[in-house]
Amino acid sequence: MTACRVIVTRPAYEAARWTALLDAHGIRAQALPLIEIAPLADVRALQNAWARIDRGVYRALMFVSAQAVRYFFAPRAGAGADHADATVDANVDVDVGADTDSAPRTGTSNARPRHWATGAGTVAALLAAGVDAQTIDAPPADAPAFDSEALWSRVRAQVQPGARVLIVRGAQADGVPSGRDWLARAIAAAGAQADNVAAYRRLAPVFDAAQHALARQAAADGSLWLFGSSQAIGNLCAALPEVDWRLARALTTHPRIAQAAQTAGFGEVHTSAPGQAAVIEALLKLCRRPR
Repeated sequence: MTACRVIVTRPAYEAARWTALLDAHGIRAQALPLIEIAPLADVRALQNAWARIDRGVYRALMFVSAQAVRYFFAPRAGAGADHADATVDANVDVDVGADTDSAPRTGTSNARPRHWATGAGTVAALLAAGVDAQTIDAPPADAPAFDSEALWSRVRAQVQPGARVLIVRGAQADGVPSGRDWLARAIAAAGAQADNVAAYRRLAPVFDAAQHALARQAAADGSLWLFGSSQAIGNLCAALPEVDWRLARALTTHPRIAQAAQTAGFGEVHTSAPGQAAVIEALLKLCRRPR
């Protein structure tokens, strides 16, 4: 078991899986979820999005994460194969740039949309949800990054002028979809339309006394913080505004997240290549390296 401790900051469900995985590789890990995943308080926009899918409105559905997949498909799990009874509220809409009835459509109710994913975890969630593997597009396993840019290079040829793509993402506490809009801009530049719908909410965690103590200790004892989200870093700093992070160490999974850690004041910030194997390899090297 490595001497240094890794603080796993993913949401609780993923943090438990990651701590078990790291322990199996001889890496001492402890979970401190920095994002709480919660269902939507109002699912009418999600129901409306499903009704549009049933009518063949969308050329593709893009999922920002495995959580987006799970929460998007969960309401349909018991609905059976025929989804024609979806409830539509004309006063509650997905975030669209054109009127639903007049917007161009890309197929019929029998057309199957493509399913876009940025990484292996999201692909696995789609397969678990029963999505046909032949309809899934994602960056290759050896891609230099698993993000919207890498995905776009894979799917750009699918997007023709007038097409519509649904981006399924998370929301803040108020239920309004949030996140990067790079892909939406790329779709718009191609003459198509990107709609957004939230499938779940991302909330800041409420630390108990033990979690507060763990975070303060890990800020200065050589622990290695594993970050897969810039929002997690923001939540951590908001929960502990008095903590000085100059002695803290971090491993991030994307340059944007590394920049967030540096801005927060982390004194030592590293970035891993994407993918589970690469993260584990980077953790082993950092935990075994003399400080």
